[in-house]
Amino acid sequence: MTHPRPDRRYRFGVFEADAATGELRRQGVRIKLNAQPFQVLCLMLERPGELLTREEISRELWPDGTFVDYEHGVNSAVNRIREAIGDTASSPRFVETLARRGYRFVAPVERIGPVEDPSAAQAESPSPVVSPAVEEDPAAPTEPESSFLSGILATPEELPKASYPLVQTLFVLLQLMYLGFYVGALANLAEIEDLFSVLPKPGVVLTVLIVTAAILIPVRAFVLSAVLFHAPRAREKFLKIWQFLLPFDELWALSPFLLLHHINFGLALSFTALLVYSPFAQRSLVLMGAGGPDHEVSATVR
Repeated sequence: MTHPRPDRRYRFGVFEADAATGELRRQGVRIKLNAQPFQVLCLMLERPGELLTREEISRELWPDGTFVDYEHGVNSAVNRIREAIGDTASSPRFVETLARRGYRFVAPVERIGPVEDPSAAQAESPSPVVSPAVEEDPAAPTEPESSFLSGILATPEELPKASYPLVQTLFVLLQLMYLGFYVGALANLAEIEDLFSVLPKPGVVLTVLIVTAAILIPVRAFVLSAVLFHAPRAREKFLKIWQFLLPFDELWALSPFLLLHHINFGLALSFTALLVYSPFAQRSLVLMGAGGPDHEVSATVR
C-alpha cells in the first residue's frame, strides 16, 4: 500500500493538509483533527479517485493487528474527517462511501512539495492532480446531491463557540416546542377541521396533519432521549435524520395558522417566518455541542 510521504502537503477546496506537522487548515485557520483520522485523510489524499478499502486503512492504523473491531474504528475515523471538512455521506463533496467496499476521495487534490528556501519557493509550481476517472459502482447507494443546501449550510468551524448548557437547553426547548405543536394539533382536531373547511380539499390536508404529527411525535421523543441521556454518536445520528426532518419542519412552520381562532393573520405570519429558520438552528446547535458535554466537535477551531 502507498504510504503518504511525510514531507507532502495537500490542498483540496479551501483546505490544506500538512502530513509533516499533522495539521489541517481551512483558509489558514487550523481545524482540530486527531492523529488517526488525519492519517486516514492523508492516505486518501495520496490516492485521489482510487478505492481505499477498510482493510487497507485498518492495516495502516493498526499494523500489529491488535485492534479487533476495525470496522467501527475505520468508520469513526472517516466520520471525524467528514465533520472536520463539512462533508456528508449522503451528498459527498470530498469523501465518498462505496458500499461494503471502502472509501474514495472524489475532489481534485493539489500536491505541494516542501519549500526549503526562497529561491526554491519561486521555482516550485504546484501541479494539480486530477482524480482519475473511475467506473460507477452499481452497489454503491445513489442519493441526490443537495448542492443548494451544501452551499448555504454552516460548517462546524464557521459557527461561534458557545457553552454546552446554553446550546443543550436551546436544542431541548426546540424539540419540546415541536412536540407541543403535534400534541396541541391532535388535541384540537375539531377546531382545526373548521379552519380547513375553507380549503379546496380539507379532508386531505387534515389527514396530512394527523399522519405527520403521529410520525413525528416518536421521532422527537427519540431525539430528546438521545440528547438528554448523551447517547453514543447522538450528534451523528441527528445529522443523519436532519434531512428527513427538514421538509416536515418547514411544513409545520405553518402551525401558527392553526391558531387563527385565537391570533390574527399578521401574528401567525410572523411566527411562521421565525419557524422557517428553526430546522437550521437545530442543526447549528448540534454542531456547536448539543448532545453531550463530554464529546468535542471534531471541527472546533483551535
